[in-house]
Parts: sequence; structure tokens; C-alpha cells
Amino acid sequence: MASSSSSKHKKIGEEEEENDEEEEDTPEEFEVFDDFTIASSWERFISDIEASCRQWLADGSKNLVDKGAEALDRYKNLYRVKKELKYGGKAYSMEFNFVKPVTARASCWDDDLHNMQLSFGVDDFLVIAPLSANGVVLDDPESTKLLSSVAIALSNCGSNWPAFVPVHDPSRKAYIGIQNMGANFTRRFEADRIASQVPVRLMHLEGLYELFLSKFVLSTTDFSTNYFKVQFAMRLTYETPPYDYDLEEILESGIEDSVETETSETTTSSHIKKQWDDGCPWTEWYSAEDPIQGFDLTAIWRSRTIEGSHEMAELENTSSFDAEHWLLTPIIYRDMVDDSISKFVGFASQIKLLIGAYDTSFGAQFLEDFVAAENTGSDNSKSTANAPPPTVLDRVLKELFLDGTSSNANAQLENRNSRVIKGAPLQSLFAQFCLHALWFGNCSIRAIAVLWIDFVREIRWYWEESEPLPKVSSNGTIDLSCCILHQKLQMLAICIERKRSRENDQTFFDCEKEDGISSNKVKVHKDLLSGPSIDNIDSSLKSEDSKRKMKLSNSSDQKFDKTRRGSAGIVQSMMLLNSFEEMHVPYTQSAPLMTEDMHEERLHAAEALGNTMGFSGQLEKDILSSDMSAFKAANPNAVFEDFIRWHSPGDWETDETESSSVNKLNWPPKGRLSQRMSEHGNLWRKIWNESPALPISEQKPLLDPVREGEKVMHYLETLRPQQLLEQMICTAFRACAGILNQTSYGGFKLMKTKVDQLYLTLGSSLKSLQGRQHSDKDELLGDLKQLCTVFEHIEKLVILAASIYRKLADAPRLSEAIFTDYFNFYLPKMGTGLTSICYDKEFDTKQEVKIRERDAVAAMFPPPSVNQSWRKVLSMGNLLNGHEPTQREIIFSVNDTVSNSHYGSKISVNGDEEVETYHMYIRGTSNDLWAALSVTSWD
Repeated sequence: MASSSSSKHKKIGEEEEENDEEEEDTPEEFEVFDDFTIASSWERFISDIEASCRQWLADGSKNLVDKGAEALDRYKNLYRVKKELKYGGKAYSMEFNFVKPVTARASCWDDDLHNMQLSFGVDDFLVIAPLSANGVVLDDPESTKLLSSVAIALSNCGSNWPAFVPVHDPSRKAYIGIQNMGANFTRRFEADRIASQVPVRLMHLEGLYELFLSKFVLSTTDFSTNYFKVQFAMRLTYETPPYDYDLEEILESGIEDSVETETSETTTSSHIKKQWDDGCPWTEWYSAEDPIQGFDLTAIWRSRTIEGSHEMAELENTSSFDAEHWLLTPIIYRDMVDDSISKFVGFASQIKLLIGAYDTSFGAQFLEDFVAAENTGSDNSKSTANAPPPTVLDRVLKELFLDGTSSNANAQLENRNSRVIKGAPLQSLFAQFCLHALWFGNCSIRAIAVLWIDFVREIRWYWEESEPLPKVSSNGTIDLSCCILHQKLQMLAICIERKRSRENDQTFFDCEKEDGISSNKVKVHKDLLSGPSIDNIDSSLKSEDSKRKMKLSNSSDQKFDKTRRGSAGIVQSMMLLNSFEEMHVPYTQSAPLMTEDMHEERLHAAEALGNTMGFSGQLEKDILSSDMSAFKAANPNAVFEDFIRWHSPGDWETDETESSSVNKLNWPPKGRLSQRMSEHGNLWRKIWNESPALPISEQKPLLDPVREGEKVMHYLETLRPQQLLEQMICTAFRACAGILNQTSYGGFKLMKTKVDQLYLTLGSSLKSLQGRQHSDKDELLGDLKQLCTVFEHIEKLVILAASIYRKLADAPRLSEAIFTDYFNFYLPKMGTGLTSICYDKEFDTKQEVKIRERDAVAAMFPPPSVNQSWRKVLSMGNLLNGHEPTQREIIFSVNDTVSNSHYGSKISVNGDEEVETYHMYIRGTSNDLWAALSVTSWD
């Protein structure tokens, strides 16, 4: 404005010389002046900064949060607001970082501190930086002008917020800053970095201490001969070394101690490279990446007063065990945080492939359709290459039919809620088939079909050769809580056993045919004094010794009564009512076994005949008729009342007890049938009258093992693909959950609760597969895929829990605390949606290590081997079992009273007020050093 006014003034003067006569008569029309009402661009820039700061000051932290200030996820109590500004054709971003009011200021090593707060010892702060790719100011005049602009604006507002400007190359992480602390003091900030070739002197505490003292620029003191009271605090971070499984290093470390070459060769041949999860239950199927890549151990020395360099030298040589606090943080493998199921290969990913095969299975009637070469379906043609070669198929079948533990061998290891899933027990044959199928040919529908066809062919061989079926229990019962396929295999195993018994004992039964011993499994009531009710028929007699004793008893009895057949022995203290003969217990047939679908078939047949209520009664009638016939054969002179006294003693009412010393004088005892048995037209009496006296060897068997066995084989050979895959999915979920349930992770309560909940979730969600008709196929497949996501979350957590527990088995409290921290961190991600829930927040929660737990943590830092010692020629000190800290952080500070400070006024202000005159934060290693300095001065 001043230059334009001068120009105008010059022109006016020239005109006046040409018109002298007008100058005398006319007053001057223009005056010379500077117009200060028009602000410059720099003034407007300061005004914009001031306006934003005044608005933020007026709102206060609480209102700023309510208005939507950005919360910095990593810091619990730190928020940020931004404002874009323009000056000189450039755009700048001004960020105000503030903390919500808290009861007490965080300590210097609190993890909730922002790097700027920690480095410069401030709370709220401003950062102004250009909106550019690097975000720093490279020009010194520009940075100075920016800082001056902010300082003027803050001074106009009456604010004492510190302001920072990032400068120099971005890799240096350099800052300059200023803070107006009222009318008396000003703090200036500076930070810079040495990224390489750190001087040896600055690698040690003594040198860093002297670096701090050198910043006392106005002091003329000789540092080498004088002492200063400096406040010192330090934080050291150690990272656990990876466990070295490399055979070469093992051999190298042992070669020097080896005396003979033969010893070295023995070591080489016997060495097997180990993985972290060796011995974990899932390793039979896959090897998981260790979710705990290591641990960061933080050792903290709280603030203390240092008076000389010699104290710093001594502190560098002290043990890390002398630190006031130890904090431990696990380093989590990235795939554990990423929810993408495609990135994690485990049971969940393979079950998802099985669900894809299930989707394809709807397109065919027979499994052979997927094996045929001429099948050209789009999905199937893609899966053709996934069928493994015959050698792999043979190996899998050998493992499947290896005569190992039965399905009940590890029943105690199964979760109490496992039976809510209608699958097969983990160690059963069908469960093992499903587990192998998950990894066979990438679980394609064609690979499953190939495996199933050969699996059934192998089962037929066992059936035709009457060989016991491996991994299937044949204890005479069928578990109706399992899937139909497992029930069918149980039925087949029982039929094989009975067929073997018939074939092996045929000679014996030919010789003893008159005794009425059936080739079927027979039974004797467990209490010979009181026979079973019709609702509680006992299991078959299994002991050969018992059979032999009863046979001898029966043979001796036949010397007196040649018409008695099928007797298993004498019922103690019971005599026949009419003949006063000893009562004999007969061999009886076992109740016929039925699978769930057989029960349904009988029920449907009864419904078709209009006799639904008589369904179970017909089955009981057949059993009752068999028992009555056998009783009649063993007791030719018995009457209906005798059978009731043995078979259903509750239906025989008597006023006196039959004693062992019975005689004909007080015989028959005073007793009578119950009301239900004495009613006219009683069904039991009718059956008694119609039942012939036949031992079980002459009766029609209630269960024909040959016929039922062939029916099972027909079911297996004609099973539709969709029905097979439905049962495979249920069993695969149950078996995989059973494997995870066997994982040892100590007493982690949260993990145990989650595993229990997983079974309940699987049980309720998989019920949709048990229906015969599915209303919406797409909805069903979507639910199953969501279930895979749920399963993956639990699988990851189980593996993580096992890893933590293995590494910190000697510190159970610490290991569970770390797992709980991660569980709470991971919990928000455990949704059931199909989309991946990934966010940038990293797990960095530290857990306090108790004094008694330090030895267990230090054990994770084994002393470096001889061939590792070369890596550190120059050491920073503060070693932990020979390991250097990966990062050292130090805070130096000096506090002075205002009256005594060389920055102070001659007139004391507030008496003994203390001001932190110097504050230096240093972070670094042997090849990277960053330092931040703040100096308080009297301006």
C-alpha cells in the first residue's frame, strides 16, 4: 500500500507544476497516507489460525468430543480435530490433539501417551503441516514463518498450547516447536534423528547423559568436574529370539565338543526338525503357523536422581532384573487378526470346501456319477484333477481300516456337549473317514465319491469275511444320538460278531442242540431272584466262563428231568407253585436292535395300518413271547404265575416272604397276581397260552444278522450323494471340534467357555441338515458358511491359547492374563457374517510380570550360542541373558526454581515455583538414534 501511494503522489506533483495558477486558487484534492485497514495474506493466515483456536478453546474438550472429534484408537484418552488452511498458494492442515480431563496425569512411560506427548512432555498440542505427499516443510524460512504464525495466533487467544511443525526429510522425523507459558516463560522444542553410524559414545548411557548436559548452553560449568541433579527414567524393550530348529546350527554348536565323526553322523540321522505345535491334536491333519511370533519384554526404571556420569556407567551394567517393572506383550501373527477364512488353512477352511461339495451333490442321484469320465458338469470337470492317485487312496484306506482304538476308547476326552451334534464320535470309523475326506483331493465332490466307493468296497470285504469292523463298537447297543451312517456301521459290526459267533460255535451247538442253546447271543437276568420287567430287558450274556458254569448246571439238572431244555441254572430260593420243583432261569434272546430309520419305518407302517399306539407294543409282544417260550422249555411244569414271579415280581403280591427253607408243608405260599395281571382278557396271559415251549435255539431269532447285515450294505452302496454329504458335514464339525477340544491350554476359563458354546451353536445350527426336505437351498448353504466363520474364530483362539500356554507353562497366571487381553481384543471381530472384519488396530496390550514370574519369562531368552556371538561386536549394555535391548528409551529432565534459575528474573515470581527447564527424550539402538529436546527460557 505504501508503494502505490508514493506513485500517486509523484503524478500529482507533476500536474501541480504545469498548473501553478490552479494550485493557488484550488485546495489540494489528494492526501498522502498508508491504508492499514486492508490485511496482508499472512495476517489473514494468522487470523484463520486464531479463529480456529478460539473456537476450539470455547468448545472445550468435552464439547469437541460430543461434536465428533476423531478418537485415536491406539490411545484411550486422545482425540483430534482438524482444520484446513491456505497461505501463499499452499494448503496446510492444522491438527489439535487433546486429552479428555482425567483425575491424574499419565506417567511418563504410560502406553496411552502419544509419541509427541512422550517426547516433549506435553498434554494437548497443535501440529501444522503442509498437505503434501511427504507432509513436512523442507524450506527453513517457511517452517519459521509457520511456527511464528501459530505462536502469534495462540498468543492472541491467550492459549498456552504447544505447537509443532515437521521439518527436513521425512525419514528424520524432525520437528521444531514453541510453547508460550504465560508472561514469563517460553518453551522451545526440537527433535531430530541419526539413522546410521551412531557414534559409539552415544550408544552408552554415560555418553547420552553428557549429551543432555551439553544442551545447558548458557552454563559455563565444566561437566567433567561438576555434578548435576538430573532426573532419569529408562525403558528397555527386548524381543524374544526365535527358537532355532535348524539342524545345521545344532551340528555346528556340537562339532567342537564332538570327539568322533561317528557321533556327528548319529546326531544327523537321529535329528528330526520339530515344529512349534508338535504333540498338539490338530497336527495329525495340518501344521499351523505359530500365532505367537515372539514376545516384547519391556523393563522400566522409574524416575530417579542422577548426580554424575559414573552413576550412568554403573546403571548400564546392572541386571534387567533390577528394573521396577516388567511388561510382556505377545507379537501376534498377522493372519490371526485377519478374518479372511481363505488365508487361514485349518479345519474351518476344509469344511467350507466340504460345504461346496455338498452344494454340487444336489445335481446327481448316485456317487458313481461324479466318478464317471463322461461327466461334463462345470463344477465336476473342475474337480476332475483333484482326485488323488491310487497310491494316495490306498494309503488313506489303510489308515482308515487300521485296527486301532475303538470309538469308545477316547470317549472321556469328548466334550460333554458333543452329543448335541448328530454326527459320529471322533474315533469312530465314519468320523475318521470324514476327517480324511477333508484333506483328500482338496475335498472336491469327485474325490469324496472316489474315496467313498472304495471305503464301502472295503467294508463289504469285512462283512463277507466276517472280520471285526475296525473303529466301530460292537457292545450290543446302537447309539441313536449319532448320525444314521454311524448307527448303520454299529449294526453291521454287531451282525458281523453274531455271524462269527454262529459260524464258530456251529459244532458246539450241533452237539448240544437238545440243550436249546442258540447261536445268537443269549442273556440271563442279572438278578435270578427277580426277573426283568418287559420295559427293562437286559443285555446279552458275554462271559464264556458264565456260559460254561450254566451249561454244567443245566446238564446235571437234566439227569433228573430229561424234558427240561434251555436252562441256564437254578433260581435260588424259588420253587414252582404246582410241582414244588426248583425254578430254572432260561436262556433268552436279546432285544432286536434297530437304527433310527428302522424305528421310523416301523412307525410309518403302524400309521399306515391305523395302529400307531400298538407300534411299541408289538415289539414288546415278540420279546415277551420269546421269553415265555424259553421259560416254558426250561420249566415244563410251570404255570403263568411262576413266570410272573420270575419275570415281573412287582405283579406278584404276597403277605409273606419266601424263605430259603421252604417245604411242602407250608406250600404253596399265600400270594396272588396283581390287579392288572388278573384282569379278564389280560394280554400277558393270552401270550402265555399261545407261546409254545421252545428254547431259543429252536425259536425264530428276533434279529437275523445275515439279513440285517445285507440291508446295511445295501444302504451304504445306494446312498444318495446329498444324504452322504449332509451326514459328513455334521460329523466333520463334531470331529474337528472334538480334536480342538483335546488341546491342552491350561485353565483358560474363557477358552473353555467358548468351546462349550461352540458345541451348542453347532448342535442348534446343524439341525437344519437333519430334515428330509430343505425349503431354501441357498439359505441353508449360507447358514453353513456362516457356521464355518464361527468355527474359524474358535479354531484360531484355541491355537493361540495352546501357543501361549506352551511358552508360559511355568507362569499360568501370566499366560491366562495375556490370553484374556487378546480375547477381549478379538471379541468384536467374532461376528457371524461372511464378510471379513479387518481393521488396522494392532494388539499391543502389555501385561505386568510379577517378580515370581520373571524367571519363567527370562527363560524365553536363552543365552546366545557361540555362532551367534559374532553379531554384536559393540554392545549397548543392559543385557538380558546376553541379549541386547531392541530399543532403549530414556528421559532426562532438570527442574529449577524460578528465583534460582539463570533464566529467572531478578524478582522472584511465585516464590518457589518449579519449572522443568530441560527435557530430553532419547529413543534408539546401536544404528538408529532419535532425540527430542525441550528448553524453557525466560523471554
